[in-house]
Amino acid sequence: MNEWRSPPLDPIYTFVYMDCMHYKVREGGSVVTRAIYNILALDLRGRKDLIGMYVSENEGAKFWLSVITDLKNRGVEDILITCVDGLKGFSEAIHAVFPKTEIQTCVVHQIRNSLRYVVEKEKKPFMVDLKVVYQASTLEQGYENLIKLDEKWGKKHPVPLKSWYANWDTLSTFFKYDTHIRRVIYTTNILEGFHR
Repeated sequence: MNEWRSPPLDPIYTFVYMDCMHYKVREGGSVVTRAIYNILALDLRGRKDLIGMYVSENEGAKFWLSVITDLKNRGVEDILITCVDGLKGFSEAIHAVFPKTEIQTCVVHQIRNSLRYVVEKEKKPFMVDLKVVYQASTLEQGYENLIKLDEKWGKKHPVPLKSWYANWDTLSTFFKYDTHIRRVIYTTNILEGFHR
């Protein structure tokens, strides 16, 4: 892996997806969990390239900071937009190395986390109301729909709504762009497909 990571990288990437995959491996007589940190990038010509793969015992923002620093050391000068999961401290790690990078938190990760706090029989109607938040035409309309969602479901399911409000800045980055770009940057699913 170290040899694979040694070639220099492009100075600028348009979109970069960062996500971690966990897997089990046998070490000695026991099974342990390991984390593979993957970075998939789209260059200025629109070509996809896996520009980073790192292994650690678990996922954390501190290790992500070392990964992002390694990208900088390998020649990356700027990343326009980075799509990440909602790991605490992830955005700060990215901005420590690439302060101008726009962060888009994966909407699909946010939805999955939200649904963990909704009872099974209410998941479908909750999702119908939630879709109008992230599928809105504009940032303002999305936020208005979030308020309506809160008015309808907030008393019953306050935890997921608090999370949407707390993360709105990075969940709504994609609203700045045209629809065809939004589809590319709102989720890390492209990288999760690579994991599978």
